[in-house]
Amino acid sequence: MSVSFSDMGHGVRLVRFSGQSATQSFSRAFLPEIAKAINSGLSDSEVKAMVLTGEGKFFSAGADISAFQKSIDDGDSVELIRELTDILHPLLIKMRTSKTIIVAALNGASAGGGLGLALACDARVASSQGRMAASYSGIGLSPDGGTTWLLPRLVGEQVARKFFFENQIWSADEACKLGAIDEVVSEESLIDRAIEIANNWSQWGSHTKEATKHLLLTQNVNDFETHLKHEQTLIEAAGTTAAFAEGVDAFLNKRKPDFSNDR
Repeated sequence: MSVSFSDMGHGVRLVRFSGQSATQSFSRAFLPEIAKAINSGLSDSEVKAMVLTGEGKFFSAGADISAFQKSIDDGDSVELIRELTDILHPLLIKMRTSKTIIVAALNGASAGGGLGLALACDARVASSQGRMAASYSGIGLSPDGGTTWLLPRLVGEQVARKFFFENQIWSADEACKLGAIDEVVSEESLIDRAIEIANNWSQWGSHTKEATKHLLLTQNVNDFETHLKHEQTLIEAAGTTAAFAEGVDAFLNKRKPDFSNDR
């Protein structure tokens, strides 16, 4: 299996891209496998968080360039691009809006659509071997994978502009300083640290996680008054949940709340 997953306990699932699913992630052969594995976790009520990682030098290196050449020769490059983006784009939206916490463990390079996959996660932790690259301009393409929407929100518009137009490659340390990666750890502790973040961020109630992600996703497209009304609607809904009752009871009784039954 080029894409595998294993349950790590406490509702955390590790999804690993290996072999060509890491080096040629965005191809007809491997993108459907990647999407299927991630979507499976997103739809599983027992999975409260996922850690995505790659293998060797690559987290997810983007497109199969040989397939692009064949599509140019065959005159169906537009069809190939549309087929792949029709899989990738809905996946990215689900990742951003799901109550499931998703952490990217960047063991190596993330480029092209693989960069979009990493940026769409809720958190990113990297080893010193982590790299970030857009790589679109070098093969005559415009950016995709949500990268021009996601990256400016992490690092600022002008930093992102230079990244794309200068076809930059960021080391893990550079990306961390700019805000595209949350922290850099040793290779040996990468997965453990990603799982630790996944556990920590996913401990809250289901509504809390989903509503928080949704509000953060929409905050810069709403004016302040509209956003306050949006917050009001969601916090009113939260007031009807079992997690709210549990949280209040735990606070009054000076104990840690247990939201484990509300994933």
